[in-house]
Amino acid sequence: MDQSIELNYTQEMEKAMHQNHGCGYAAYGIDMSERLKVERTREQSHKDGMALVTDINRQVHR
Repeated sequence: MDQSIELNYTQEMEKAMHQNHGCGYAAYGIDMSERLKVERTREQSHKDGMALVTDINRQVHR
């Protein structure tokens, strides 16, 4: 079963992918374990950002 996905991306997106996740879109599109690793990192980053927003809102609305 082929689990690769076709992705369209720019050079800037490729550069950001390497800087943030240590892999390119080619590896991301082919390797399921790489995709899962990247998505776990993205999810944790999102949760951290949401927690920061919650903390700031709490401080602002005291």
